[in-house]
Amino acid sequence: MWSLSPAESEALVLSLRVATWSVAIGLPPAMAVAWLLARTQFPGRVVVDGIVHMPLVLPPVAIGYGLLALFGRNGIIGGWLYETFGVTLAFTWQGAAVASAVMGFPLIVRSIRLSLEAIDTGLEAAARTLGASRLRVLATITLPLVLPGILAGAVLGFARSLGEFGATITFVSNIPGETRTLPLALYSAVQTPDGQTLALRFAVLSVVLAIAALIMSELLARRVRRQIGS
Repeated sequence: MWSLSPAESEALVLSLRVATWSVAIGLPPAMAVAWLLARTQFPGRVVVDGIVHMPLVLPPVAIGYGLLALFGRNGIIGGWLYETFGVTLAFTWQGAAVASAVMGFPLIVRSIRLSLEAIDTGLEAAARTLGASRLRVLATITLPLVLPGILAGAVLGFARSLGEFGATITFVSNIPGETRTLPLALYSAVQTPDGQTLALRFAVLSVVLAIAALIMSELLARRVRRQIGS
C-alpha cells in the first residue's frame, strides 16, 4: 500500500495550498476579463485578448522573470509592497500562488468566455422586456448558464497550477517547505544521485492529481448542466 513520505506529504500539501489560492486569486479577474471580451467591443480588444493569452505561448521562465522584475523586493510593485506593508512575494509560497494564477489565467478566461458566448442573449433580452433589472437577469439567467464554464475553468486552473514549474522556480526558487511544490520536488529528485525511485513516486502522484482534477471538472460541469436542464 502506498504511504507518503514526509517529503512527499510536504510537497503535496504545499501544491494543494498553492493551487487553491491561485484559483482564488485568478477567478474574480478572469470572470471580469471574460465578460469584457465576450460582451463588449472596444478599441484594442485584440491586443487585450493577446495579452490575456500570452502565458500560453511565452516560455514560463520569461513569465517568472517578469514577475520577479515586478514583484521582487526591488521591483516596481514589490518594492512598494515591501516598503508600505512589509509584504514580500518573491521566494514565498504566496508568490508561487501568484505565479500559478498567472499561468492558469488564460485557461480560466477561455472557459468562462466560451460559456458566455454560448448563451442565447435572447433569453436575457426577453427577461429585460418583462421588467427584470440587469442585476436580476445576471443572477437568475446569465450566472446559472455560465456556471459550468466557471467551474470547469476553476478546476482547469487548479490542475494547471499543480503542474506549474518554470514560472514558479524562476520567481520563488526551489525552497524546501516553502516553495517546493510537486513539480519542483520531482525536479530536485531527478537531480539527486539515486533519486529515480523518489522521482517516479512524485511523477505518479502528479499524474493522479491531474487526472482527478480533470475528472472532477467534467463531473461538475455535467451535474450543473443537468440541474439547469431540469
